[in-house]
Amino acid sequence: PAIDPLSPKNMDLPESLARQILAWIGLELDRPLMTQVSRFDPWKDPLGVIAAYRLVREEVPNLQLALVGSMALDDPEGWEIYRQIMTEGRNDPLIHVFTNLTGVGNIEVNAFQRLSDVIVQKSIREGFGLVISEAMWKETPVVAGRAGGIPLQMADGAGGLLVESVEGCAKAILQLLRDSGRAEALARQGQERVREYFLTPRLLLNHLSLLLDLWKGRTRPQGAALQQDPVCGMAVEQPASEIATARGRYVFCSEECRRRFQTDPARYLGQAA
Repeated sequence: PAIDPLSPKNMDLPESLARQILAWIGLELDRPLMTQVSRFDPWKDPLGVIAAYRLVREEVPNLQLALVGSMALDDPEGWEIYRQIMTEGRNDPLIHVFTNLTGVGNIEVNAFQRLSDVIVQKSIREGFGLVISEAMWKETPVVAGRAGGIPLQMADGAGGLLVESVEGCAKAILQLLRDSGRAEALARQGQERVREYFLTPRLLLNHLSLLLDLWKGRTRPQGAALQQDPVCGMAVEQPASEIATARGRYVFCSEECRRRFQTDPARYLGQAA
């Protein structure tokens, strides 16, 4: 998976224009801003994001929250989540909800991802979640749920912080808001990771490399295709580290996954078997 750096959502956007866009749609640019960009879906946990936001606001009272989502007229579940969000946030003027049906498209999402102090993706379940790479490409720090392909994109802390609860999400957001130096360092690491692994030129190169191997009659080593990180479930061709146990040898895509495995091996051995 990869993002297109030249698409309207990811292309360079001057800060002055991004600020004009967000001011025009109602954001107060002198206040800190946390944003989640996602479908209105229970697995994206927008209500959990609101709960985390409220915990952070106890320490940062001028914090704004933007929930930016795409809607379809034939998606009853999405509309139900939207109604729940509007009910939950109706008495808070600093909670802003935007959708594609109210004129918020790719350029506006680009502006949100560039100017937010923190991008949140509090997914409970996730596919690959390329919205993470979109935010990291714009050098914005991310707080994200440890689900699906998110840990692979944010391996070893690149880009931001991984969380597993509302309280953990709030704590991570607060850390990044209070420590701008750390937030900027993580954001720079995230941008470089996306540059190396998650842009379309890299994806094209991989496809061309595969076609060249097939044309020359070469195949990739079978062992590499069978290796799987027992923590995040990702296929690992070049392990960052490995551990040998009585049950076998396990490889990891990142040092973070290795540390989690060592903390509680029994939790992961069943899914790795």
